[in-house]
Amino acid sequence: MLDLTIARAIHILTVVHWIGGVFMVTAVILPAVARLAEPERRIALFEQVEGAFSWQAKISVTLAGASGFYMTHRLAAWERFLDPGYWWMHAMVVVWALFTLVLFVAEPLFLHEWFRRAAANDAAATFALIQRFHWVLVTASLVVIGAAMLGAHGALY
Repeated sequence: MLDLTIARAIHILTVVHWIGGVFMVTAVILPAVARLAEPERRIALFEQVEGAFSWQAKISVTLAGASGFYMTHRLAAWERFLDPGYWWMHAMVVVWALFTLVLFVAEPLFLHEWFRRAAANDAAATFALIQRFHWVLVTASLVVIGAAMLGAHGALY
């Protein structure tokens, strides 16, 4: 049972780091960049600052996924994915998969370049799009975290 306790601790700590960091980027860094930089410089400045968190987020997302997978396997809880009452588990996987896709596929392959090209046409609108996207991601993440906590303690089933 110690292994499950350690897996839960890793899971919670990595989710706190990951989503807490996304909230910091969304609620503090993006608004600060919008206030402190001219529209033409915002994307470059944001990428410089955000780059310091990106590698940390990749580690946290990987550990959150691995620990979640381990707990599901160790508890033989795969059948929960067939039960609509455990919708919050599906939601956790969807949020994790979305962030994994963005961090490991979209950003390195095309997203940064797409934002730079879009900013060349309309820097203010592109930065506003980045801000909206972050708010959607962080809001969905917080809703799922709340649902997962309620669900894990039997309040949603």
